[in-house]
Order: sequence, then structure tokens, then C-alpha cells
Amino acid sequence: MSVLIHFSIFPTDKGTSVSPYVAKSIRIIQESGLPYKLGPMSTAIEGSAWAEVMGVVEKCFQELKGDSERIYMTLQMDYRAGAKNRLEGKIRSVEEKL
Repeated sequence: MSVLIHFSIFPTDKGTSVSPYVAKSIRIIQESGLPYKLGPMSTAIEGSAWAEVMGVVEKCFQELKGDSERIYMTLQMDYRAGAKNRLEGKIRSVEEKL
């Protein structure tokens, strides 16, 4: 099974640059040990269970909540039974067809 999410989270009450707060979330993601890809506008994470992936999202939220009065988050999720390594595999599948 594969739970693949694509999310962004940042405070809206900290001025123009929020990269220090995004970095806090990336540290949490790194510490989780789950495969991830940082992008310019969001981060993708893959895990083998819903609770595993959403637990990381919850930790990111709680970390920012301690510093912020207002937090913005987007989240997309794709679940696929019997699949794995989709963080790279989905991209490779499309590139093979180009």
C-alpha cells in the first residue's frame, strides 16, 4: 500500500519570508524517515499507512502552532493498494511516455 501526499504548510502572520518555518517542517519530515521530495511550493511524502503519513502532518502543524496565530495548509492525498515507491515511480511512468 502507498499513501502519497503533497502538502504545504506555513504561517501567515510572520511576514513575507516564511522559509524558517518551512524548514521546521522539513526537519520533522526528515526525522520521520519517510521518503520525501521538497519542491518550490510544496513537499511530497510517501508512506505505507495513513496514520504514518498523517502523523507527520500533525507534528508539522503542532510545531507551527506554537509560533503562529494563523497557519495556511494545503493537502492532497493519493492512496493505492499494492503499490510502493510512487514518489519516483509516478514521475518515471510519465517520462517514459514522452
